[in-house]
Amino acid sequence: MDTLIQIAYFAAAILFILGLRRMSSPVTARTGIHWAGAGMLVATLITFAWPDMGNFQLMTVAIFIGGVTAWWTGKRVAMTDMPQMIALYNGMGGGAAGAIAAVELLRSEFYNDTFMVLALVGGLIGSVAFSGSLIAFAKLQGWMRKPFRFPMQHQFNLLLFVVTLGLGYMLATSGETGGITLLLFFTLALTFGILKTLPIGGADMPVVISLYNALTGLAVGLEGFVLNNAAMIIAGTVVGAAGTLLTQLMAKAMNRSIANILFGHFGGEEGSAEGEVEGSMKPIDANDAGIMMAYAGKVIIIPGYGMAVAQAQHKIKELMNLLLDRGVDVKFAIHPVAGRMPGHMNVLLAEADVPYDRLFDLEEINAEFPQADVALVIGANDVVNPMARNNPDSPIYGMPILNADKSKNVIVIKRGQGKGFSGVENALFFGDNTRMLYGDGQAMVGELITAIRQL
Repeated sequence: MDTLIQIAYFAAAILFILGLRRMSSPVTARTGIHWAGAGMLVATLITFAWPDMGNFQLMTVAIFIGGVTAWWTGKRVAMTDMPQMIALYNGMGGGAAGAIAAVELLRSEFYNDTFMVLALVGGLIGSVAFSGSLIAFAKLQGWMRKPFRFPMQHQFNLLLFVVTLGLGYMLATSGETGGITLLLFFTLALTFGILKTLPIGGADMPVVISLYNALTGLAVGLEGFVLNNAAMIIAGTVVGAAGTLLTQLMAKAMNRSIANILFGHFGGEEGSAEGEVEGSMKPIDANDAGIMMAYAGKVIIIPGYGMAVAQAQHKIKELMNLLLDRGVDVKFAIHPVAGRMPGHMNVLLAEADVPYDRLFDLEEINAEFPQADVALVIGANDVVNPMARNNPDSPIYGMPILNADKSKNVIVIKRGQGKGFSGVENALFFGDNTRMLYGDGQAMVGELITAIRQL
């Protein structure tokens, strides 16, 4: 039976890896999710065959509740709320790893001291990921709109972390893994996750989520060693490695270090006063904008989170088809951190059946902006701000951006004149070749469609 269990876990791990590999492309992402889901199903079912496994009724009830909840939320939660859902589910993974560690420490039946240390480290990391992810969820959901900061906050957090490590050392060396010391260890670990996340601004939450995802994977992998569970070891390692790589790529896309994101005061709602520009934003009505696009040779559409909030992706697809019918070359420019998560815009546009071959990453599309007659910006802000390229004094200087300002004409669909997540004024909106189309994204695209159809 043990051989069968190990074979099943190995098969589950292969399905995890292949599924993750297929998720790297929007064309194969759907099947990748199915493969990874099949791997999780195999790993779950084979657990019932584990020797001396008990509490089958409790396991069945837990799986049923979790499965129904996941199915309901997956069907109900809007695509715009996926980052919050990811943060919440990631937190559950970290919490599960922490709970496993607590149970095993209370049992205190380790093969040797090394496994006790692995349980403690996994419990610490999982607890931090759990509480930190819950705070990230609250920030993305809008329940916490302002960063919470107090004097010497980082020093206090460091002291808290050192004390937590000290308690872990006491548990590891004393051999007594129960009682008040264990309770304090997990309490302080959870508190550290909360206090570490509270001062980070909302703009940086996607990076934080990715980092906590990596920590959750690491915690699961460590607890896999404690339980001698190959599926947990492999899946946790893969998730940890993927989360780490994604975190690094997202930080690079913003031209910032992970340390700056975690310990800096950037990306908060207070924003920075640096980088102010002179001039005024010049409005345009939908009829004139529609005419400009209808007679263009090439249009590049730049979606951002504002498009997601407005649920305008289907109208954008309709606009694209209308322009294509008139012989206009239409492409979409996707910034790596557009939206709340990497790939967020791709998924939204795919949901609206926008062909994958019309979606282009920053490196692929930037050279084409000078040839574009119109760049249509809908709901994007910081990712098209030329200050990142032109102003060394700007807080976002060096951040890779989409070169929308180099287009012959720029039309920006925006609700108002507010700044982006960074708090930095966008010089693009004040450009001589830029016109502002104020209003709800979906409504304004609808008016553009009406204007073009009337020509």
